[in-house]
Amino acid sequence: MPPNPPSLPSKELHVFPNPAPERDYLIQFVVPEFTCHCPLTGQPDFAHFTIEMIADQACVELKSLKMYFWSFRDEGAFHEKVTNTILSDLVKASDPRFCRITAKWYVRGGIFTNVVVEHRKKGWTPQPRVDLPAVPGEMRALA
Repeated sequence: MPPNPPSLPSKELHVFPNPAPERDYLIQFVVPEFTCHCPLTGQPDFAHFTIEMIADQACVELKSLKMYFWSFRDEGAFHEKVTNTILSDLVKASDPRFCRITAKWYVRGGIFTNVVVEHRKKGWTPQPRVDLPAVPGEMRALA
């Protein structure tokens, strides 16, 4: 076995301490190449996942998240089941204040499927949204 074996798929999600637990801030993970397969036909299913999370005391470590998503590659699962399973596993591992997963499944039989699931920690209240005025394109380039 080499000293650093190649990465393997894994259902284990690792976390690390949130470096700024005193504030709400958005962590966004984009997974554009998710694959699993249809439990009825065995044909491949492809999806684009966006995970939006406000951490509490722990943040999800990226490499473990990558290996976790990879672990679904050879599994058969309905879109709704796999999306909800991923949310449940992320919540179990990191206990976030908030987590939303948007799974955009590629066309199958002429139908696109989007599955959106979310978790809100009991007692957590989001801060009010702040909308800033738009900056003209020329000013953005100078910033």
